[in-house]
Amino acid sequence: MQQSHFKKQVNVLLLIQLSVSLAAIFGSLFFSEIMKFPPCDLCWYQRIFMYPIALIVLVGLYLDSKDTLKFVAPLIWGGLITAIYHNLVYYKFIQVIVPCNETAPCTAQHVNYFGFITIPLMSLAGFVFLFAIHFLALTIQKKDHQHEK
Repeated sequence: MQQSHFKKQVNVLLLIQLSVSLAAIFGSLFFSEIMKFPPCDLCWYQRIFMYPIALIVLVGLYLDSKDTLKFVAPLIWGGLITAIYHNLVYYKFIQVIVPCNETAPCTAQHVNYFGFITIPLMSLAGFVFLFAIHFLALTIQKKDHQHEK
């Protein structure tokens, strides 16, 4: 009985991860395809990390796989590191190491909601949220394994 409770909690967290990744996917497509903001190279890298998360979580939920968290972890870490780097470049804390093209510079400001919410910050917030949910799901999964013993 208790084991199914832990599994349900992890599944709810996976659904939240799915929702966040889908929101990020549709948000990035909205900005590039509807608003016609060209994505910079660092934005493309973050998309490369974000897009598969939705598919992996969806398949993991469908198959009821206990390994879903293992498969999305490298994507979350890679996206988080890239998003941190992009924000450091965007806010001019560091110089860009990965060259961005001139037609879509990594420091271009297309959006500035409330005076501080930018596209790189939205990406960072998405990956931080995914990381936090992932950490919580791993903690619950670990409790489930300890409870089984």
